[in-house]
Amino acid sequence: MNMVHMAIAVWWGLTHPPATRDERGLSQSTENAILLAGAVTVAVLIVTVITAYVKARLPA
Repeated sequence: MNMVHMAIAVWWGLTHPPATRDERGLSQSTENAILLAGAVTVAVLIVTVITAYVKARLPA
């Protein structure tokens, strides 16, 4: 039985190569950091525009 197991193991190893890791994308932490930085940038831009608009409309 040992020879049969060895033959099956060799056949399996030759016909099913080990899966390679797909490392083309960013990690989840990096994606979250980029999205957070973008959201903060948009928020700061909106606050700056609104502040400038309000200051321009205030009486002197």
